Amino acid sequence: MKAFVVEDGVAVPFDQADVDTDQILPARYLRRPRQGGYGQFLFRDVRFNDDDSERPDFILNQAPYRSASIMVADRNFGCGSSREHAPQALMRWGIRAVIGESFAEIFFGNCLALGIPCLGISHEQAIDLQAAIAR
Repeated sequence: MKAFVVEDGVAVPFDQADVDTDQILPARYLRRPRQGGYGQFLFRDVRFNDDDSERPDFILNQAPYRSASIMVADRNFGCGSSREHAPQALMRWGIRAVIGESFAEIFFGNCLALGIPCLGISHEQAIDLQAAIAR
């Protein structure tokens, strides 16, 4: 695990509520070795079309967010199953910190175990921060 001291990188405003771990990393990729590149499957079903072309309207497919290392999420991020593979996908894609209104408890713990801090902020702060990033 890379020690977390300061993260000075691009932030992405991810303004969707109730993002579950199966959206973050679809279940069909769980049998792959963790070193096998979970990052390439991050948000696979919403990031790509059926023909494997990128969906240009998905935020992580847009500049400058392709290189984001900080995610500003909405409420209840990481809900659903308790799989630790979802934080692995975030980490391997390059996300080093997640800021949001609230997190599923097990997801939160799995992120911390990987060295990805999750910082909780109020709903108003999340909206303001996402808007500032978008500007």
